[in-house]
Amino acid sequence: MRIRTVYIFILLSLISYRCGIYSFTGATLSADIKTISFQKFFDEVGTGPPTLSQKFTEEIKEYFQRNTSLNLVDNEGDLQLEGSIVGYRITPIAPKATGNRNFPDADVAGLQRLTITIKTTYINTKDEEKDFDKPFSFYADYDPETRTLNSIENELIDEIFKQIILDIFNATIADW
Repeated sequence: MRIRTVYIFILLSLISYRCGIYSFTGATLSADIKTISFQKFFDEVGTGPPTLSQKFTEEIKEYFQRNTSLNLVDNEGDLQLEGSIVGYRITPIAPKATGNRNFPDADVAGLQRLTITIKTTYINTKDEEKDFDKPFSFYADYDPETRTLNSIENELIDEIFKQIILDIFNATIADW
């Protein structure tokens, strides 16, 4: 029985070695990638809160540090990320009639949608075929009749940033 356990352990070790480096976050990195650098993500639209670009830059750094073993360096990491916020848009998405026949134009939006788009440039100095320059976008909806944008904006931004950061992580580290 003990010999069988040893064989199973050896077999599993060989299989995991053969599959390369893997983590439970889905990150797959070659052994020669040790560092990552981020440049500030600038706010090119200026319609959101003034701290939007700083908030995104810090949150993406923290996410990558928590979910990889990469060392954060100021410049010229093995992996490099930079970009800018190119969209911050609020749009009505669910029209709702007011029922006022005297003012038919008084119809309102039952829901509003906040959409944020972040253009990201990714450079992998060890494998330039993985480089890209593309936008990532996500949205969150809210009911303007129950909450104002000012009262819920930070919560919406947090929700949107979490998804965009996950999408960027998957496109870079997890290579999805």
